[in-house]
Amino acid sequence: MSSTAISLKQVVNTNKCLIQLEKQGEQLVVHSAIDNLVKGACGQAVQNMNLLFGLEETTGLHLKANAF
Repeated sequence: MSSTAISLKQVVNTNKCLIQLEKQGEQLVVHSAIDNLVKGACGQAVQNMNLLFGLEETTGLHLKANAF
């Protein structure tokens, strides 16, 4: 978690989810950022499959698409 503003550059092409907490008066505001091209449903499925089969959690998730 971070107390500074989240930059999208921090999550692009990663499997990370960054979280920022901000207090506004008596309310707590939670900000989060993900790269949904990596951490979408497919990325989550691969991560869960890795855990199921006892592999490193990020196996296969550091690959970049050829189109970019």
